[in-house]
Amino acid sequence: MGQYVGLDVSLETTKVHVLDEQGKRVGTCVTHPTAIEATIRQHAPEAVRIGLETGPLTTWLWQALTEVGLPMACLDARQAALNMKINKTDDNDAEGLAHLVRSGWYREVRVKSREAMLTRSLLGARTQLLGIVTDLSNQIRGLLKTLVVPKGAGKIFEANVRRLLEGEPAVAAIILPLLESWRAVRVRAAELDRQLLAAAREVSPADDRPRRRRRRRGVLRGRHRDAGSLPEITRRRRLDRLDATALPVGRG
Repeated sequence: MGQYVGLDVSLETTKVHVLDEQGKRVGTCVTHPTAIEATIRQHAPEAVRIGLETGPLTTWLWQALTEVGLPMACLDARQAALNMKINKTDDNDAEGLAHLVRSGWYREVRVKSREAMLTRSLLGARTQLLGIVTDLSNQIRGLLKTLVVPKGAGKIFEANVRRLLEGEPAVAAIILPLLESWRAVRVRAAELDRQLLAAAREVSPADDRPRRRRRRRGVLRGRHRDAGSLPEITRRRRLDRLDATALPVGRG
């Protein structure tokens, strides 16, 4: 009989349950790919399938354990929770996951590649920095309207702010730290923009056809030569490793 393994992962430790003729519980190991692999190799050398739920550590563990040849299966945590025992403990959860992967009554989740996760993180960091820039500029404009001039800073933002602060040392002591932070965050956001543009230009052969189609449909059109790079890199992150040429082509 093959062995089926359930992993209940937490930040510090992972409960391991091996389902075989004896239905044994292995116990606990450190939440690290090396420790989990060693535990599985020792107690389940004939593992047919190893299940773990979706969670914050899933991508890291799934990719590392898959690379060493373990038959991993990522389960939808919401569906798995419906099939667990009423008496919820880490040991019971690991046992329930082992039963699920043995029976096949689960919905497997496709884990995205590390490259896709890095792109997603890059997009999120850029969005966060742009939000900070907007908040800081709005704060500066509001302070200027209240303390210096009703019209705020105008369109040429930094130069106008510094001009309006001349002869206002008390107001400058408040606004200049905000202005310096605004400038520094803009510089960092521009660096992330350049990373995104470089990533968008690296189009694989599988993505070449959809890119040409979207260029005709206007997605990549614009006054700037890099217009549309953000939609392109977002699309690539969503598709990840799927064959884009096999996707149906809509008319809208």
